[in-house]
Amino acid sequence: MLKWLVALVIGLVLVGALRPMLQRFGLGRLPGDFVLRWRGQNYPLPLASTLLLSAILALLTRVI
Repeated sequence: MLKWLVALVIGLVLVGALRPMLQRFGLGRLPGDFVLRWRGQNYPLPLASTLLLSAILALLTRVI
C-alpha cells in the first residue's frame, strides 16, 4: 500500500513539473480537457490528455 502511495505522489509531482512542456505540444488543451474555476483558482482536469498518454504508453510497452 505504501509503495502505491509513493508512486502516486511521485507521478503527480512529475506531471505537475512537466505540465508546461506538455502544454506546448497541445496536451491539456484537447477537447475533453476541462478547467474548473472556483474562487479564483483554476483546477485542470485533463481527461482526454490522460487517455491519450495512457494509450501511447500502452502501445510502447507492447512494442518493448
